[in-house]
Amino acid sequence: MNEPLSAALTTLPDVAAWQWVPGTPGGTLLVAGRQRDTRRAAPGTVPVDEVIAVGDASVAGRDLTTLPRLTRLLDEVALLAMARTLDRANLFRQGREHDAAHAVEALGTAPRHAWIVRRWLTTLTAEKRLDHDTATGRYRDLVAPDRAEYARARRTLREACRGLDYPPSMTRFFLAAADRLPALLRDETGLQDVLFPGGGTDTAEGNYRDNIPSRWANHAAAALIADEARARGGPGPLRILEVGAGVGGTTLPVLGALAHTELDYLFTDVSRFFLGSAQSAFTDHPGLRFALFDINAAPVGQGLAVGSRDVILAANVLHNARHIGCALAGLRELLEPGGLLVLIESCREHYQALTSMYLLMSPAADEGWFTDLRAGQDRVFLTAEEWTDQLDAAGFDPLPALPGDEHPLAAAGQRVLAGRVRPASTHRPDPAGIPAALAGRLPASHRPARVHAVDRLIPSSATTTEIGAFR
Repeated sequence: MNEPLSAALTTLPDVAAWQWVPGTPGGTLLVAGRQRDTRRAAPGTVPVDEVIAVGDASVAGRDLTTLPRLTRLLDEVALLAMARTLDRANLFRQGREHDAAHAVEALGTAPRHAWIVRRWLTTLTAEKRLDHDTATGRYRDLVAPDRAEYARARRTLREACRGLDYPPSMTRFFLAAADRLPALLRDETGLQDVLFPGGGTDTAEGNYRDNIPSRWANHAAAALIADEARARGGPGPLRILEVGAGVGGTTLPVLGALAHTELDYLFTDVSRFFLGSAQSAFTDHPGLRFALFDINAAPVGQGLAVGSRDVILAANVLHNARHIGCALAGLRELLEPGGLLVLIESCREHYQALTSMYLLMSPAADEGWFTDLRAGQDRVFLTAEEWTDQLDAAGFDPLPALPGDEHPLAAAGQRVLAGRVRPASTHRPDPAGIPAALAGRLPASHRPARVHAVDRLIPSSATTTEIGAFR
């Protein structure tokens, strides 16, 4: 516990609670004022029916009732790939049993990927393909596929991908990743080589743009932003920041929906590779600019000013934030009062990702793991309910998650989530004044590099995340 910092914060009348978040250079401090009324504001006018209609129109002609079955086929193929990889390492044959640590070691797993193997074990157990003795922590009795069963599963994968509108390149990616799992776990080869063969982006576009769930979500998000543009009206361009824009899978529908709107659109990503590709693809769009942006770094200071954006779009990227609360609070500061944040996020775990895309999400050797509510849980994605809670705590009035649970696409787990910046509360501390106040009370070594104000703190299971509260 940082006791000097705690003692200094008790002297600041606006700070009622604080949370120290490690994992960034110098650390980050979240501060909250007196507890606000926990009843959430009404979401206001949200064109839910219109947004759903636009999403549905983007997948017109597809039988959405088949999607749960097709999604399950993908999951089952991934389960067989996990079991096959474990079986070929002779881990559970002839009655052998092992704990998770030994399984990780036996596979030669790189330390950063150890969480994936642990997730395999718990997933196979939940699916009744592996037995777990909770008393000893050991696993045994793996149900592994034979060669014929696995060959049939690979043909099933092709059927599922076609039904979900994945392009052939995406099917090849899933199969290639499954074939290389032992080497991928050992970091003897990288998934980037499989996802971007020859430096092309076709496979990534298939994952984030061309399939049915992504197409629906991208067009629904575009409809939500277009409605925001109509509601705002007035002179001047609509100022949009897209973070983690990647291959531009969401950018295209948004630009199409805003074809007659004056734009100041800042397309950003943490990778120069994606920026270079986007600059070539979007040369004909006026008002589109490009820049690097890292969601794990302080937003202000990356060329953006407080209150300088009307809309922020983050599609399939914010789950990569090491601390969701910090990332949301920082993005909220970039929005003007009443500004809109639109997210696209997978709100369920896909087993197929455990044998493919998750290998891109393991932290590098010099990076930390998650320090928010996911800490110590071997997971990446939040549920829709958790996202709503995170948005609320960070100072947004959450809007309904789309599609709703009753929609056929809900089984795919891809959701459009949004929140509107809540009017500044008199109870929310001013983050700009806190560094100066602490400077007179603490040496530099005890002061945070970043300070964000939030409406409410969400506890983490990480022992390295400190929370203090004062009366």
